[in-house]
Amino acid sequence: MGINESFWSASLEEAKQGYVEREHDYLCLLCGEEVEKGIIYPVDGVLFEASRYMRHHIEQEHESVFAHLSGLDKRLTGLSDHQSSLMRLFYAGKSDAEVQAEMGIGSASTIRNHRFALKEKERQAKVFLAMMELLRETDKASTGSSAGRGKPAKQDGKQREAAPSEYAAVVQKYFPNGPGSSLARIPRKHGHRQIVFQEIANRFAPDKVYTEREVNELLEAIYEDHVTLRRYLIDFAFLSRESDGSAYWRTSQAGGDGAGQEAATTDRKQELKQRYKEVKSEAGVYQIRNKANGKVLVASTMNIKTMNGKKFMLQHGSHPNRELQNDWNELGADAFEFEVLEVLEVLENKDDPAFDAKAALEKLEAKWVEKLAPYGDRGYHTRKKAE
Repeated sequence: MGINESFWSASLEEAKQGYVEREHDYLCLLCGEEVEKGIIYPVDGVLFEASRYMRHHIEQEHESVFAHLSGLDKRLTGLSDHQSSLMRLFYAGKSDAEVQAEMGIGSASTIRNHRFALKEKERQAKVFLAMMELLRETDKASTGSSAGRGKPAKQDGKQREAAPSEYAAVVQKYFPNGPGSSLARIPRKHGHRQIVFQEIANRFAPDKVYTEREVNELLEAIYEDHVTLRRYLIDFAFLSRESDGSAYWRTSQAGGDGAGQEAATTDRKQELKQRYKEVKSEAGVYQIRNKANGKVLVASTMNIKTMNGKKFMLQHGSHPNRELQNDWNELGADAFEFEVLEVLEVLENKDDPAFDAKAALEKLEAKWVEKLAPYGDRGYHTRKKAE
């Protein structure tokens, strides 16, 4: 049992409810499941909108937020197995006598002592959190207002520029198959580690904003523990990200051959973030292709990301195209693939008052239907009857 990386950046209220709301979806903080907004999800004859479906997901997959968190490894909870068991019984509303009888330990007064010890732990946690908040504010003040994306929060000492010869030697040592290959191991020495993660950061395009999934895929090809790589890239400030983990981008501290680069401006960072927000709502035409027989369904959407919502509909047997739904039920999800055919150039036309995105999208879809002719043995479409 694990927990999604976004849990650590969530607020206490978000952590308690087990999910966060983002622009286009809801993200489960316990497992990373995403539920698209604007989709109605059928469950046992009941229709749920997205937020309610996310709560249903948590109930079905995790029992409750408390149940999932209490089952985490003691390294994450800070609780012993014994304390976790006690908390689960307390959460279930058991009295001290009932807990004592079920646990078979001491007496009711022993259970009261355990309750007191847990409250002491809560008080200690509040003090620790307050201290960490104050420490974080001190770090921000000491690095200046521009350091929000600057010095790594968890690395000791200032970053230094490595000489080209040192940089090349370290890269050769830890990437034995050459630059661009996989990482043999993470260095223990701070200076070597900095060079290694600068080299990894160089594999990110300087003018692109990445989703968390794209970051993970890139890092998995470098080292099996992609979560640790991502954390170090953030700590060294070679990568920066939105607080909810929805967007990542390479910072000005990354790049080059070890000689460093000049700092990028705040305006440039804002430009990248804005570009990501715009791209997130791309309109376009896509196809659902049956890999077993080649049949396709062509569809359009004002938001390409809602393709995931169509997958949910198919998984729950509610897709309006019954032929497609029947094949999905028979062959399973692995027999199908979703592919974007063409993105509508909405951004390039957004300043044109005569531009009708919806009409343009319908025209684009009609073009692809005509091109692919997805009828009969070729697809899931039905030809319109002549009037």
